Amino acid sequence: MRAFLGAAIILALAPGVALGSDAGEQLPDMLYAGTATANRALFDESCAQLHMDACLGLGLIDLIGAVEGVSQAFYRHGAISPNVPAAARLLGVDAGVAAGPANPAPEPLSYEQMRSILADFVIGLDRAHDSFEMAGSAGSFVVPIDPLRVRLDIDGDGEVGAGETLAMLLGDVAALPQGKTKGNKTTVPDATIGFDTADAIWLAGYSQVAAVPVDLLLAHDFSALFAAIGHRIFPEAGLPMQDYSRGGTLMMDPETDTFIADLIAAIHTSDFPVVDTERFKGVLARLKAVTALSRRNWDAILAETDDNRELVPSPRQTSLVPDRTVTEDHVAAWMATLDTLDKILVGELLIPHWRFREGFDLALYFETATETDLVMLFAGQGALPFLRDGPVADAQSFAEGNRVFGDQWPDFALWFN
Repeated sequence: MRAFLGAAIILALAPGVALGSDAGEQLPDMLYAGTATANRALFDESCAQLHMDACLGLGLIDLIGAVEGVSQAFYRHGAISPNVPAAARLLGVDAGVAAGPANPAPEPLSYEQMRSILADFVIGLDRAHDSFEMAGSAGSFVVPIDPLRVRLDIDGDGEVGAGETLAMLLGDVAALPQGKTKGNKTTVPDATIGFDTADAIWLAGYSQVAAVPVDLLLAHDFSALFAAIGHRIFPEAGLPMQDYSRGGTLMMDPETDTFIADLIAAIHTSDFPVVDTERFKGVLARLKAVTALSRRNWDAILAETDDNRELVPSPRQTSLVPDRTVTEDHVAAWMATLDTLDKILVGELLIPHWRFREGFDLALYFETATETDLVMLFAGQGALPFLRDGPVADAQSFAEGNRVFGDQWPDFALWFN
């Protein structure tokens, strides 16, 4: 793969090599119509000819395929969001949401099937990553796409309905300020982004961000946890506690009390043996790739001379995010944060543990752990094999980021990747 990328860079920079393509021009309309995945071969062939916009399209197609695979599998097995009335009231959310699965006839789901669904998701993310990295390897292009208009086959019926859009899938996460037309009608502002080389690298990084928690789970045997609380997400998939989500009242109400019981069961079953050591070690490699791709992303952003609806703008470009601009201080603070994270990932800087003066070596954990017992790690006994003397991360380690981002650091972290 590295040799291929190297050759691609050389060829892409050579005179006469076109970075744009017919496939790239057709990409937005295909995404809005939900037909891009059916035309994957077109983008694959065009990407092989070093049309970088087609490589971006290929990455988006595989990313959509990965998301569709998970959403269709979850629909097939009747996934819902847990319905806990008392807890919902405390959190100020609608207690009536997701009273039952959208699928009227959910199929049974086994632990092995659950692992297969998640493994296929990671495979799809990695395929998308390779194409995104290729698209970000050289040259320049801009493909205008409104992500909220992208359509997916969420329920697997073979059709892409008008409501099966990324905006619907994201829900409130995709909420945007409303505008007004001349007739005083509510409109959704234009969310079009000019996807370019830097954004391809950004997407490559986010493919790894999404893969990390799934791969971490798959590296372990989580069958006991799945048997104990899987019915909370798949209430009619034939799981062991399916018929006991509602019982008698002990403290609050039947639904909430059984939810608390399941929460206790989840804590009790949160001891996960490592069953795939290579996948487990690979999680650390993915984390390192995230920071490396973020650096490449910012190199590409800062090198840009245009200002075309930027997903993540440089200090010289216009931000699409209302009331939020990017300054030189933001960029410098992010680079300093990446420096600190890189030191943690290689074990040069240790993670603090509330119980010990020594620090927790994250690299040593990924290289040698045979189980992840969340309770014992927190209590301390499970952390003992991974403690050692050395510099321990503290507030000063992230001082620059804290100073510049303040309490908005989670928003910037999600944005900057």
